[in-house]
Amino acid sequence: MSALEDKMKGNWNEIKGKLKQKYGELTDDDLIYAEGKSDEVLGKIQKKTGKTKEEVKGFIDSL
Repeated sequence: MSALEDKMKGNWNEIKGKLKQKYGELTDDDLIYAEGKSDEVLGKIQKKTGKTKEEVKGFIDSL
C-alpha cells in the first residue's frame, strides 16, 4: 500500500472536504473511496477537474 493510499484511507473524510472546497464541481458520488481503489477515485477527480493525476496527488499530499 502506498503512502498516498494510507493517507487517503486514514483521513478520507477530511481529504474529501478539502477536495470539495478546492474543486467545487466534485460531488459526494465522485468522492466515494473504497480501500485499494485510490487510483479509481483519483481518476474520477482528474476527469472532473481537468487536473493531472500528479496535481491531484500533490494536493492530497499537501494536506
